[in-house]
Amino acid sequence: MQKLDNITLIGMPASGKSTVGVLLAKRLGYSFVDVDIVIQEKEGRLLKEIIAEEGLGGFMEVENRINAGLSVHKSIIAPGGSVIYGKEAMEHLKKISTVVYLKLSYEAVEARLGNLVDRGVVLKDGMTLRDLYKERVPYYERYADITVDETGRDAGQTVDQLREMLEDIYGLRT
Repeated sequence: MQKLDNITLIGMPASGKSTVGVLLAKRLGYSFVDVDIVIQEKEGRLLKEIIAEEGLGGFMEVENRINAGLSVHKSIIAPGGSVIYGKEAMEHLKKISTVVYLKLSYEAVEARLGNLVDRGVVLKDGMTLRDLYKERVPYYERYADITVDETGRDAGQTVDQLREMLEDIYGLRT
């Protein structure tokens, strides 16, 4: 299992992909890639504008295409939580990186999340946050090479645990 060139963080919105990703990148001397920002730069629009103008399906096509085309090295990649719906995106990310699932309980996700629309969360009509959680967790579990349970941990503690796991798996001393 030698895929440490990049590390991709997946998980629910508010699971800390960006926060943990930046801290981990600093500790490993890697770059940090927030794919939501890459999408906004390439599309010239905010995520919520893409969703409003193209609908969820259109947004997910854009997200899948941009994630599937990422070409980075020695990077911590933080895609949006809905990346797991993009088959090509996930196949590509699995090929170029070790995929880490930042696991968070439903209650913790609910407590951390602010305005879903402002965050650009992909939520189908009539779907609740709990429905979304139940739908996504099996995808995260399926695609993960490593799972880090964040229960009762802050971002710094999550980074410490993840570094220990990476050291154990890859024999790293970071």
